[in-house]
Amino acid sequence: MSSKSGSLLRNFRTEAASEMSDGERLAMLDDLEQSGLGWFWASDADGNLTYLSGAIADRLEIPLDDLIGKALANVFNPIEGDGRTKSLSLVHAARKGFSGFAVRAANRPEGAVVRLAGQPVFDGSNRFNGFRGTGADITKEYHREAETARLAKFDSLTGLMNRHRMAQQIETTLTAFKAAKRDCAIMMLDLDKFKQVNDTLGHAAGDELLKQVADRLKRAIDQDCEIGRLGGDEFQVMIPDIDDRGVLGDIASKIITMLKQPYSLDEGRCVIGASVGVAIAPHDGVTCDEVVRSADLALYAAKNGGRGQYRFFSCELENEAIFRRRLEADVGKAVREKELFLKYEPIVHAKTQKVSALEAHICWEHEQRGEIDEDEFASILDGSSQVIEVGKWAISQACGQAAEWPDSVRVAVNVPVQLFNHSDFVEFVADALKTADMQAGRLELEVNEAVFFGDTNQVDRTLAQLFKLGVRLTLDEFGSGYSSLAYLRRAPFDAIKIDEKLLAEADRHDSRELSLVRAIVALSGALEMDTIANGIESNMLLASLLDCGVSFVEGPIFSDPVRQETVIAELLGEGWTIEPCGDRTKRARRRTVYRKIQVIHDDHSYEVTLRNLSRSGALIQGLADVPKGTQFVVDLGGGQLAVATVIRAMSDTQGLEFEQPLVDDGSGGLCTRNRVSPYALTAAGAPLAALEPGNYKGMQGGLLNQSASMPQFGYVTSPANEAA
Repeated sequence: MSSKSGSLLRNFRTEAASEMSDGERLAMLDDLEQSGLGWFWASDADGNLTYLSGAIADRLEIPLDDLIGKALANVFNPIEGDGRTKSLSLVHAARKGFSGFAVRAANRPEGAVVRLAGQPVFDGSNRFNGFRGTGADITKEYHREAETARLAKFDSLTGLMNRHRMAQQIETTLTAFKAAKRDCAIMMLDLDKFKQVNDTLGHAAGDELLKQVADRLKRAIDQDCEIGRLGGDEFQVMIPDIDDRGVLGDIASKIITMLKQPYSLDEGRCVIGASVGVAIAPHDGVTCDEVVRSADLALYAAKNGGRGQYRFFSCELENEAIFRRRLEADVGKAVREKELFLKYEPIVHAKTQKVSALEAHICWEHEQRGEIDEDEFASILDGSSQVIEVGKWAISQACGQAAEWPDSVRVAVNVPVQLFNHSDFVEFVADALKTADMQAGRLELEVNEAVFFGDTNQVDRTLAQLFKLGVRLTLDEFGSGYSSLAYLRRAPFDAIKIDEKLLAEADRHDSRELSLVRAIVALSGALEMDTIANGIESNMLLASLLDCGVSFVEGPIFSDPVRQETVIAELLGEGWTIEPCGDRTKRARRRTVYRKIQVIHDDHSYEVTLRNLSRSGALIQGLADVPKGTQFVVDLGGGQLAVATVIRAMSDTQGLEFEQPLVDDGSGGLCTRNRVSPYALTAAGAPLAALEPGNYKGMQGGLLNQSASMPQFGYVTSPANEAA
């Protein structure tokens, strides 16, 4: 278009506009307002509304007469979080143009959201006459942006903080707490058996379960805290201003207890569990990355310890984790180089006390560490890529060794879920029996209810093929998890093995749990199945189980697992009969307490040997001629200091009583409630990084300095201590 033609068009438009009457202009503006494309407002010099589009009043659901004449700042309130620091009264007083000001009606705080823009109006004498401006309804846009912002910070499923927001919150909190020298605990949570819920009941059920878990977590923690879902079945909790491991242990126990209670979902009922790892800043790290990593290591240790437990971080956990990963990597080599072997635990007929079967336990003779027992090996194998290979080896080995036993004695082998679901499982079992030349009825396969969480048709086919093959089938750990009657109707089980945890509860409480055992025995009898109770340690529990009518029993009260040579020797002659002995108990996994520690008296530190440790006290050796009543500060490492008094003195050995009892560390050990704050160490001149065990100095009414000089008050280091 030429410049001449453009000029003509502009002149035409100007003439057309000048020819439009005021009434036509007002009608056009009215149409524009009614369409919602543009709304208008005006105020006088005092900030009172002189004009407001009726459409705005309708959208705000406020009569127009109630708005005209009112102060603009009283009619509208800025939206919180909109980034505005000024109120409308300040904007009006500044007499400058503004735009994009999101507001709501003052008496409709949950109502429509309007975006205002305005320009100051001045007369010919440059006198301020007020504002004229426009407005637009942005309610949908505002809620959409707010939801987007919320999703960027919070988990859309549970409403908890998401991973990014939680990390940001922890980082901010720890940075502030470092300056203020305050403590902060971080908990990492992981759900046990959650995948089984997804696999069996579907992802919709899994989502609903996660919502219920989030609700229970909120109820379980009555402290000021932040809770986040990191993704999947991982959760994180931040609890500020707490370092008392007794309190934190109680919180972790409460969480585990609440999360393992049954859940009711539309798709069915389910039971899961939880493991918890706990780390505390600044003891276990100062930055977000350090503390979260420590909590992760503690969670890893809790899961490896058998799940359903909590664990505090300690310096040894990193070495444990590294060594465990090496063991997991060595499983394949263990199979190839024949480092694995089987031990057998007798299963005794309840009435005759004669050994009817032996349950195979997989053990590992590690070339460096020595024998790794079946419990630890089972936790290492859980989830390993070698689980199918090891499971096949166990069945083949058990069949080959059981072939040397009398035909009246069976062998029981636990079948991992992955192996049960493998396509050639039944064919492999048949080949193992054929190779061993053993009758199928002498092989007893123990399967967990988790096998039913897979493809229903495939599970039914496998069970039918095993039944046709002639092997015996036992449903393991009955009384935990789902324990659905439908499993027993569908599957040709020969026996039910009652969950060991249920029996442990029956041994402690002897009421409700025993009633459940009686019900299980009655159910199995009606279905013509045997019942097996394992893990029995006490004569009282054994008597109760016999009274309930249990068919077979096993546990430490009869015998620990033994090697093949012992089995063959015991089975010679008239068979193997075992009298129960209440003195036999399951050997607990012990933590070594025979180690060097420091004890502090006044300003002097002495090295002694810790012989024994309990909640209330300890037995130390290494100092001679220590009078009763002497007070020590016992340095248990890692900043764990316990004030103790000598209550017994025997030559170079002293019995100590703690001023404050120790608490559970979540894994069968003991720890102090509190630790020396690294900030206190820094104030005393030690570097903040000096957090390794033994780097802490004693504290008795304040920090003490370790003296380079040796014994005071006649204390001498004993030869026994030097030898230790």
